[in-house]
Amino acid sequence: MRPLLGFAAGLLFGVGLVVAGMTDPAKVLNFLDVAGTWDPSLAFVMGGALVTTFLGYRLVWQREAPFAMPSFQLPQQHNVDAPLLTGAALFGIGWGIGGYCPGPAWTALPLAAPGTLVFVPALVLGLLAGSWARPLAARAGIGKTARAS
Repeated sequence: MRPLLGFAAGLLFGVGLVVAGMTDPAKVLNFLDVAGTWDPSLAFVMGGALVTTFLGYRLVWQREAPFAMPSFQLPQQHNVDAPLLTGAALFGIGWGIGGYCPGPAWTALPLAAPGTLVFVPALVLGLLAGSWARPLAARAGIGKTARAS
């Protein structure tokens, strides 16, 4: 049952990305270009996502447990550290350069959009490099956490 629910949720998410235009890097780049050909339409997509998330969390937190899991799985770490900031910066830079973030890129891959044929392999290489670099950074003492205020 859980794999079927996961598939349905992923399919709904992917269709939503396509309908919203998030799989079109030109639309995303125009949204980011506030000094040039700014296209504010994605702000409405983000606003809709914000409202949906806000209401959804209010409903979900009234339950004892999620629908398909025995308990809620919440993050235990609330620290802002160097790896988090580095990852956020790399994500933003990649989004600004390529016009894709990971979800829309995977969604656009079956459409054979030329940008995804470069972006997705680079994304996978970046994930592999990050998983390879994490133990090295930990041994070197890089990424000590600082409590967020």
